[in-house]
Amino acid sequence: MNIGAACSPESKSIDGVTAAAVIVTILAWASAFPAIRAGLQAFGPIELGALRFAVAAVPAALFLAVTRPAWPTFSDFVRLAVGGLLFVALYTALLNMGEMTVSAGAASFIINTNPIMTAGLAMLILGERFSSRAWAGTALSFAGIGLIAFGEGQGVRLDTGALLILGAALCNSVTTVVQKPLFARHKPLTVSAWNMVLGSLVLAPWLPNGAAQFSAAPPAAVQAVIYLGLVPSLVAYGTWAIALSRLPASRASNFMYCVPPVATLLGFLWLGEVPTKLGAIGGIMALAGVALVNWRR
Repeated sequence: MNIGAACSPESKSIDGVTAAAVIVTILAWASAFPAIRAGLQAFGPIELGALRFAVAAVPAALFLAVTRPAWPTFSDFVRLAVGGLLFVALYTALLNMGEMTVSAGAASFIINTNPIMTAGLAMLILGERFSSRAWAGTALSFAGIGLIAFGEGQGVRLDTGALLILGAALCNSVTTVVQKPLFARHKPLTVSAWNMVLGSLVLAPWLPNGAAQFSAAPPAAVQAVIYLGLVPSLVAYGTWAIALSRLPASRASNFMYCVPPVATLLGFLWLGEVPTKLGAIGGIMALAGVALVNWRR
């Protein structure tokens, strides 16, 4: 029997722990966009990723050393390696390189093809079901994210940067589906810690260059690296693993439609970036779509 075969996106209510994990993940990943922009002012895109996950990997490795979880089987280790390679190393490199030429709003739109990819893969591989109401909510959220992107006045261009970010979205979706079965045998924070450690090893060849850039970087860029390592990486990857362990993959991924409107709000509060009317309407649509998917009679 496929894992998730009897599990539809609406079949589980959201308790306090799950809700907290989802909220922290959304806030942390939304804040990553301005932090990445700040970091790219002083670091190369892959060097930024290497430093970011070097910061995250140290406490993650200490967590594994202290808790001493059961050693993964070969099959489980392959799934963990997929997370380290795709969800940490390749995702970060592709997103950082893409954001060098693609605006934040457009990047958010492209990244948020991820829930649709995840829902399709979860149906094919995990046997999850996604109702017509859930698909309607997904379409509403996706349309809202599109308005946020086009509201910036630059639209979405199918250039190299856009294709790189689309590749990052695919990395996220594949990892979500591949790692979902791990949570039947391993604790969420253990899975997240392995992702950090293995991903940092993949990025390690770029660490010497990153260290050289770090020594000459201005304080704002240094703070951005440390923040990216601790909050959008160490904390958010852990809370995402908790959410994914407690919800169907398709439903958990759908919450990520909240990231761009929250990022827009954070940009207004922190940077004084005023959203356009289209952006505001798009944010409301994105949140409404997520509510529709998770609404229970």
